[in-house]
Amino acid sequence: MYDPSRFVDPFLSSFSRTKRENFVKRTSPLPRMDDIKTLNDCLMQLFFPGHLGDSPKSLRNAVQFQMENTMHLIYDSTALALRYENEGMSEEDGERKAVELADRIADKLPEIRRILKTDAAAGYEGDPASLSVHEVILCYPYMKAMAVHRTAHLMHKLGIPLLPRMMSEAVHSETGIDIHPGAEIGESFFIDHGTGVSIGETTVIGSHVKLYHGVTLGALSVEDHGASIQGKKRHPTIEDGVWIYANATILGNITIGKNSTIYAGTMITQDIPPCSVVRNANTDITVESSVQH
Repeated sequence: MYDPSRFVDPFLSSFSRTKRENFVKRTSPLPRMDDIKTLNDCLMQLFFPGHLGDSPKSLRNAVQFQMENTMHLIYDSTALALRYENEGMSEEDGERKAVELADRIADKLPEIRRILKTDAAAGYEGDPASLSVHEVILCYPYMKAMAVHRTAHLMHKLGIPLLPRMMSEAVHSETGIDIHPGAEIGESFFIDHGTGVSIGETTVIGSHVKLYHGVTLGALSVEDHGASIQGKKRHPTIEDGVWIYANATILGNITIGKNSTIYAGTMITQDIPPCSVVRNANTDITVESSVQH
């Protein structure tokens, strides 16, 4: 009979070589990814009751039920994340801080829902294939990505550790849309199709922006890395009314001017003036001045 027990001690020795001491904190477990996935689902049901197969007889009852589920998950996961990242924090202090943060999040949920409604309207108005706003909410993956992102971004701004990134990675796995919780995104945002979109941490996106699948808003590779550039602006700023077509790549701390159109497959590493049309022509960028929308 095969016995792998002889490999246990060599494997355990690998933990002693990690840079972070006490890598596994027995007294402060990490938030559970299964709970984070459930939280993401609860957010969609809270923001859009009745759109995910349930038929609430009372809107108040449906909202109260989902609010309790959602906020308990946020509170529990926040308390775990705080204690894990703040070694020595007592359970009482972690719970007290988690209550404060959960209340601040709950207070902002109506505003997040208001903005999400503009995102749904942008999808309906921006895609001739959509038959209704309800279809957009039900069937378009960017809606769940944005419901999660707008909540995770708030948590990120509040300084909650781990949880925002776990939320974004869970919805990334589900939708193929990768948005760092640090990215700032304005109202009426629409990602058509969505698969393969990547939006970096310090990206700033204005209102009424439309992206297609495969778009990357990333950072340039530089000699400095890691902590030396942490928190510094290194991703693009996309101004209001910009449309970016499939598989375009925009890199670095540059600005794409308002009401510009970036055609498919274009790679950009320089500022683009407002009201421009940018195409790739034999690998050279061609910038045309034209108001498109």
